[in-house]
Amino acid sequence: MDKIIEALLFASGDPLTLRELVKATDTDTETVTSALQTLRNRYNEYESALQIVEIATGYQMATRSAFAPYIGKLLAPHANRLSKPALETVTIIAYRQPCTQTEMEAVRGVSCDGVLKTLIDRELITDAGRKNAPGRPLLYATTAQFLHYFGMASLSDLPLMEEDADETAKIAEATDAALVAAGVVKPSPAGKNS
Repeated sequence: MDKIIEALLFASGDPLTLRELVKATDTDTETVTSALQTLRNRYNEYESALQIVEIATGYQMATRSAFAPYIGKLLAPHANRLSKPALETVTIIAYRQPCTQTEMEAVRGVSCDGVLKTLIDRELITDAGRKNAPGRPLLYATTAQFLHYFGMASLSDLPLMEEDADETAKIAEATDAALVAAGVVKPSPAGKNS
């Protein structure tokens, strides 16, 4: 079964959910989960350049981060990269979500109009409703694509900020739950959001 799972992950350019893997193999969740673990163990044992990662939308075959510099030289140097302002803005959103454009601009000290459009176009952030405040400004939150782009299974994988690690973890868990409730991401069987 692990070879079948390996072939499916290799052939798919996108992450595959547990449900998709179960359906494609005509088996059950336990069999697929066991095969995924076997693959992970095998890749680790042989110190393979490949690994099986769990990200927001499922499982994916990926190269290990140690090989990123070499892969970067092979592929277009600036393809699919975020600018520094975009990284700053999406980081603010990730840690403070949902938040308004004004709140982001207060942290960054500059306008975020163009950066927000870029992040929305790349589906890394989404409109998360309106704030119950004068003018009812739009709120922004990260998406499942954000988790995929940064290789995270959930927002709880965000690095903790030293000064408020406990608060950051609570915010990440609450935001994960809110994204599930809003239908932006689906809950995973293991209790993590995906």
